[in-house]
Amino acid sequence: MSQQSHKGAEPLKLSWKHWLEDRLTAGLMALGRLLPYPARIATLGWLGAYVIGPYAGLPQRIRENLAHVFPDLPQAEVRRLCRAVPGNMARAIAETFSGPEFMARAKSSPIEGDGLPALESARDAGRPVVLVTAHFGNYDAARVVLREKGCIIAGIYMPMRNTAFNARYVAAMASIAKPVFPRDRAGLAGLIKHLRQGGMIGLVADHYMDHGEVMDFMGKPARTALSAAEIALKHDALLVPVYAIRQPDGISFRVRIEAPIPHSDPQTMTRALNASVEDLVRGHMDQWMWTHRRWKNA
Repeated sequence: MSQQSHKGAEPLKLSWKHWLEDRLTAGLMALGRLLPYPARIATLGWLGAYVIGPYAGLPQRIRENLAHVFPDLPQAEVRRLCRAVPGNMARAIAETFSGPEFMARAKSSPIEGDGLPALESARDAGRPVVLVTAHFGNYDAARVVLREKGCIIAGIYMPMRNTAFNARYVAAMASIAKPVFPRDRAGLAGLIKHLRQGGMIGLVADHYMDHGEVMDFMGKPARTALSAAEIALKHDALLVPVYAIRQPDGISFRVRIEAPIPHSDPQTMTRALNASVEDLVRGHMDQWMWTHRRWKNA
């Protein structure tokens, strides 16, 4: 099996493992669409928590990160998070592939925080905005809510190694909110062009970055990108933390829009972003992606 690369280059080989993963995922989502939306999201969340997550070895990564950051966390809570975190991740993927049904529910999510007036003023004035979020809840819900308010947010994504699944996932993301750009040279150029034209862009701030600056995150040193703050300073853009917090029913959200972070220097602004994410995670431990190797090589 192969997949055609860009501009007539040699076809890219698609491994049998990736082909099988893509077909299994496609079949699972197709079966899920036979269920009513609430049951679909709950069922796929259960599969993520009890089947897919353990099969992929996610609980071990979660345990390692929790032991690093919260060594005194009770084991009963650790066990709960080892199920709840993959469950939330699976729900988010199922929501993305549910397109119109997800959007119909998410668009009326209540908004909290002090940042909405600043966003609306920037929208009306055509001032650039850098929205910063985390691997938490389902940040696409925030994009849906803000699009309803006339805020067109360009997103950026890291292409997956499984090119077949990546193509379907990108199409699903684009169906929820456009534009979306790959994280490569051309994609970054498109993202910045959108910003310079007075648009809004969305970035995820809790990645591990090989060449990031070592900063405190959850009480431990972690390599952290300064890029969100640097872009905001360079283009005189607002820097606004935005999150979508999953509610106890498992399918609805609250959207938190925090006040813009004052311009100063990249380090100070990034520390403020880290503090914002920390506060969110501590309040909702089961919604952050504890599978991410956030603290390696720091």
